[in-house]
Amino acid sequence: MFLYRLISQGKKERIVLENIRRHLGLLCTACAHLKDAIEMHDKRLMRYVIGMEKEGDVIRRQIIAHIYEGAFLPYVRPNLCKFVEIVDDVFDLLEDVTSYSLDLNIPERIRGECVRVAHLNRRMIEMLLITFDSFLKGEDLREKTLAIRIYEKKIDEMKFGLFKDVRDVPLKTFWEGRMLFDFINGLTGLSDMIEDASDSLQIIFVSMR
Repeated sequence: MFLYRLISQGKKERIVLENIRRHLGLLCTACAHLKDAIEMHDKRLMRYVIGMEKEGDVIRRQIIAHIYEGAFLPYVRPNLCKFVEIVDDVFDLLEDVTSYSLDLNIPERIRGECVRVAHLNRRMIEMLLITFDSFLKGEDLREKTLAIRIYEKKIDEMKFGLFKDVRDVPLKTFWEGRMLFDFINGLTGLSDMIEDASDSLQIIFVSMR
């Protein structure tokens, strides 16, 4: 409960923490929907994910506004803002990946592996949310951040396999190939950003001890 003692249960601080958790929860849901959308090639669900990013952007602006209105001690604010912005960057990239998938016919040769990557991204975000809850309780974060790094390493290995497999996929145009490259690169790149968010949270935790 160390964080709660530091902020003395101020109204602005509680709003910020609740909104950060809401932001992470929305991102978890969006990752789950993207995984299902890729698996079923559900364009309606893809458009829904894109809409969720806009909702996430509203939450992010509310969080930053409350921080700049005086929530938290001054030395905490920059790192907390950085964490929120990294999470928002994950949302932005998720929207980009979803937009690519709307106009892309993902080859069956790689669809299953793309679904597995999307599933691991979802697991990473869920673990980030669990890590945030532990952070609020003042619990040690090392095991949870280690789990996030293990997921990231696994996705990194899968990335090379995907690019190897896609070389054997016949493509009609250069732009089809470019869009497929951007889709795979974005889908696998989400894990790097999630790991960055986890590292940012660890920095805040250490600075408050």
